[in-house]
Amino acid sequence: MEQSPEAPKQTPTAKEIAAQYRAKITGPNPEFKPGAQLPAARKLAKDLSVQLMTVQSAYSQLRDEGLVLTQQGRGTFVRDPSMPLGTEPGSSPAYTALATELSTIHDALRLLGERLDRLEQLVGDGTPPAP
Repeated sequence: MEQSPEAPKQTPTAKEIAAQYRAKITGPNPEFKPGAQLPAARKLAKDLSVQLMTVQSAYSQLRDEGLVLTQQGRGTFVRDPSMPLGTEPGSSPAYTALATELSTIHDALRLLGERLDRLEQLVGDGTPPAP
């Protein structure tokens, strides 16, 4: 019985690596829980036979999605979803800016709600106050 030659192993893209780790973080039985460290980018690149930049790009995608944090010199860690986005060291700058903007919008909406309440109290019966 002849054995068929093995198909050449395809090297994964950054998108495929990100999808694989996304599933390991968010799947029904996550392999990586909050605070867990992902494999070092250099080691993973070597294990997968890809360029370091490919793994860094995959980790960057996960960071931009708010799933992981990268701490310079320490590694890449699964983000705790109970922490507000953009507040942890290593957060994506995009999420930090978004968290700040959302906080500003929240404050503005609260102030508008207070002003509307005061206006409704002034109007009360539906007739505008006399000038």
